[in-house]
Amino acid sequence: MTTTKKHTWDLSPLYKADTDPQIEKDLEKHKKASYKFINKWKDRTDYLKSAKALKEALADYEAWLDAGGILGEIGYYFSLRGAQNENDPKLKARLNQITDFGTKIENDAQFFTMRLAKIGSSEQQQFLNDKTLTRYHHFLKRLFDDAKYLLSEPEEKILNLKSSPAHSQWVQMTSSLLAKETRQAYDRDGKSKTLTLSSLMGLISHSKPKIRDKAAEAINDILSKLADVAEAEINAILLDKKIDDELRGLPRPDSGRHLSDDIETEVVDALVEAVKAQFNTSQRFYKLKAKLLGKKKLAYHERNVQIGKVNKEYTFTDAAKLIDKVFGLLDPDFQRYFQGFVKNKQIDIFPYQGKSAGAFCAYNNPKSPVYILLNHNNELNDVRTLAHEAGHGINDELMREIQPAIYFGTPMVTAEVASTFTEDFVLEEILREADDELRFSLLMTKLNDDISSGFRQIAAYLFETELHNTFRKEGYLSKEKIGSIFQKNMSAYMGPAVEQSAGAQNWWIYWGHFRNFFYVYSYASGVLISKSLQTSVKKDPKFIEKVKDFLRAGTSDSPKNIFAKLGIDITNKKFWQAGLEEIADTLDEAEKLAKKLGKI
Repeated sequence: MTTTKKHTWDLSPLYKADTDPQIEKDLEKHKKASYKFINKWKDRTDYLKSAKALKEALADYEAWLDAGGILGEIGYYFSLRGAQNENDPKLKARLNQITDFGTKIENDAQFFTMRLAKIGSSEQQQFLNDKTLTRYHHFLKRLFDDAKYLLSEPEEKILNLKSSPAHSQWVQMTSSLLAKETRQAYDRDGKSKTLTLSSLMGLISHSKPKIRDKAAEAINDILSKLADVAEAEINAILLDKKIDDELRGLPRPDSGRHLSDDIETEVVDALVEAVKAQFNTSQRFYKLKAKLLGKKKLAYHERNVQIGKVNKEYTFTDAAKLIDKVFGLLDPDFQRYFQGFVKNKQIDIFPYQGKSAGAFCAYNNPKSPVYILLNHNNELNDVRTLAHEAGHGINDELMREIQPAIYFGTPMVTAEVASTFTEDFVLEEILREADDELRFSLLMTKLNDDISSGFRQIAAYLFETELHNTFRKEGYLSKEKIGSIFQKNMSAYMGPAVEQSAGAQNWWIYWGHFRNFFYVYSYASGVLISKSLQTSVKKDPKFIEKVKDFLRAGTSDSPKNIFAKLGIDITNKKFWQAGLEEIADTLDEAEKLAKKLGKI
């Protein structure tokens, strides 16, 4: 396949420029359409009692969303432009103005779903049984499930208002203090420099002990300095969540997360128990890594040290050709959509001044193009990144085929399935042509990713669970107590080959996910669902059609029900076991290669 000569996004399908006069026209158009819906329904109550009126209201609501809802393409366009130039104050100001514009409309429109959610149980059942409302059943069911834990409209507004001083500002305080800290350490070239925490975190996996150990020493010093502040912060937000949960009557600290993610608690429990039962796999991995590094035990900060080197370079053209080939063998739709991303300049490829770091795939609504951001540096990891983000894009394109705006989205529990699925098939193609030395390096890199995304994140989930439950029993937790709970759960998945070294008890402080409660399970679920689906496709290539059906489903049903239609029970620990066994098999191969190559 040919690759585009233009390396940045073509955003003209959205707007021609930041000053495109169509933007102002569209703002007025979306405002007018929004208040047409709001004013029609804000003083009516018939849709809360009559299926006929509700069908009309939901049809209006869906039409509003399909037409672009509050902001249409405008917020999407400026968020993409902001990623291309993070240092442009004009873009930041414009995005803030547009966000404020949308927030006002959003607040005025929230009555619709809140009032609908709060109708009586008899009306709820009536609507769920009404065949004329079949299209909206899952949308309604989610509202009704949430309603059990909703307070009155005035009370909900109070909770929204207090969330900033009681949670967000505490978290922002800790984050800001961490970002301000600098320490003297060695950079990647071994030169002494003053480095920020984020730079130091990037050095703890360096191949040279001198560099990674000095970075860890600096990190420990920063975290020790801020431990008292973080203790106060985490206790404040734990108390805030406890108050909210008690007011809402939520049965468990993680129940709110499960509701918002449209996932049954039994599914998450099955996932957690399945991974926990296989912690011996992650323990074996760290034991192997310690041997490869010639150490009896790894220090806590050495868990991600790179093993082996990959010297081959991959230009973007090389990467695109390889991925095109793999997708062509996998499924014609996968290949067609990927070729479209390249041909239509939907990929911003190379790093440049002001561009956002990392990589992402962005989508907005069924009518908006997908856009992928990369920072391609001709490394093997960049091939995997392109395959990963292309997987997200293909997921979005498949949803677009059948889902309206009301169901256009990816549940958190499955958000990483498509991306991991495509990435792993591309990695297999690279492995197929690799010699033993390269194969070993690639396997160790992949294992490190899978252990981190699967086992480590479930250990983190178990830490959060114990943290919240202990706080609710004791009322306040010292930094020493929190550190003890953290190390206990990290040690459980790492095993005796990793030393919970001095200072490691404070490493929960920088881990932002713990402030976005119980989010971490989604990393593990995405990896393991993907691996299970990969296994099924390898056994029967026609199973790819079922994979595509799953990816098309969006939020039209719960993940549990979507998988049930494929004959898969994700409440059963045996389902998760298939993905865990694949990780164990990869580890078996890595251990054999290490012996064959004389590394252990």
